[in-house]
Amino acid sequence: MKYILDSHEMKQCDENTMQRRGMLSAVLMERAALTAAREITSRYPNPKTKVLVVCGAGNNGGDGIAVARLLFLKKYQVFICFVGNREKMTTETARQMQIAENYGVPFCDVSEAFGQNWDVVADAIFGIGLCREVSGKYADILAQMNEMKAYKAAIDIASGVSGSTGQVLGIAFEADLTVTFGFAKRGQLLYPGMEYTGELKVADIGIDEQSLFDLKPQMCVLEPADLKLLPKRKSHSNKGSYGKLLILAGSEQMAGAAIFAAKAAYRMGCGLVRVATVEENRLILQEQVPEAVLAVYNDGTDVVEFVETQLYWADVVVAGPGMGQSALAERMLHELIRQVRIPCLCDADALNILAKHPEWWSEIETEMIITPHLGEMSRLTGRSISEIQDELVQTAVEFAKKHQITVVLKDARTVTACKDGTCFLNLSGNHGMATAGAGDVLSGVLGALLAQKLDPEMAAALGVYIHGLAGDAAVPKYGHYAMMASDIVEGIIDVLRKQEDTKE
Repeated sequence: MKYILDSHEMKQCDENTMQRRGMLSAVLMERAALTAAREITSRYPNPKTKVLVVCGAGNNGGDGIAVARLLFLKKYQVFICFVGNREKMTTETARQMQIAENYGVPFCDVSEAFGQNWDVVADAIFGIGLCREVSGKYADILAQMNEMKAYKAAIDIASGVSGSTGQVLGIAFEADLTVTFGFAKRGQLLYPGMEYTGELKVADIGIDEQSLFDLKPQMCVLEPADLKLLPKRKSHSNKGSYGKLLILAGSEQMAGAAIFAAKAAYRMGCGLVRVATVEENRLILQEQVPEAVLAVYNDGTDVVEFVETQLYWADVVVAGPGMGQSALAERMLHELIRQVRIPCLCDADALNILAKHPEWWSEIETEMIITPHLGEMSRLTGRSISEIQDELVQTAVEFAKKHQITVVLKDARTVTACKDGTCFLNLSGNHGMATAGAGDVLSGVLGALLAQKLDPEMAAALGVYIHGLAGDAAVPKYGHYAMMASDIVEGIIDVLRKQEDTKE
């Protein structure tokens, strides 16, 4: 598990390293420059390489000037193009400027820089502190840098990308490589900033988790080693040992959602799965998921008694996939919310129904996870999809804190927000998973982890991660274009088998 910092958190971490650990700012800058120069020379080992380093007046510019000096000392054909205001240089940047001049590193102005061909152009104009839109001469400079045919390397962050949100502030440098320091920044992993980051290298310069002290970053990501958090299986066990999951899903003509959720839950290790669905789905579910127990209902069903009976049996409930928004579905969901005291996950149509009845939130008296995509979150919050995309993390966190639930806000970068305001950013998965039924598979995965007694917040974060890994496992077999939800279910097998092999 690794922390991902926003701009404010990274600045605080820098200060802690200097003020509380005694590390000199000049030392940090030199180490940063060494790692960035090393990444460039590893890709372009020939000292005849022509390198242009474009620097601003802030400390990011100081990093760039130091990089240019180091390349110059290795006999590279390097030039510094300083585009900032010399009168506004930070102390460290002014020191680096003087050192570079003392060593005789060549400088060039903008007209000279952009009138030549370069092998590498390095961006050190703005650092992670940028919070205003890039305009005027800087916008023109970035546009000209982007038009260059050179390999593009960003130092710490691509100029123009918000380090906290990933938003492009007017225009941004289109990097092939970004060498960042200490920790990855949110803006480098969130869209659209990720598309401007290129290959991301996180360099150790002496700023580590010990430098956080009492600062607890809001965001972290899971890694392969975190699969050890999976619920343990015991030799002396039976199907009841791994939980009883109730899935309220499927409507007429929409049996597939229930099938995907049930299959995924079983593949994820759940001991018993019961699908509560409409009478019309009985035959297809018996054929497609014979392992699942069925409980069917129709317009004549006593909803109160039906829900009570199913909840009495279950350890966990998943509601919503393909259940529709009929009057019967509404009654079923409302009764579930009124009665449920076991962990509950709401997805798909359950969320669309909840959006119509916001007063129902006050009736929830259990641990709940919701898994909306952007459209469903738009209906739940009344905000536009574009607004939510621009503030993905903030939207998820605010909703989780407001309703004291776990929110899995699904997008190309899914955010799992916890009740206390902390969150997980998921880095697994791929665009092949943008296919019908993928969300139903996720509901089954999360339901199975809940049924196996995993804490709801960790079940949500770990389940999202595994779901993405399952999609990644499907790529070698099916590619991105041809991937279907059933392939993701199959991918779960590969992920869990690999994890078991690792343990052995």
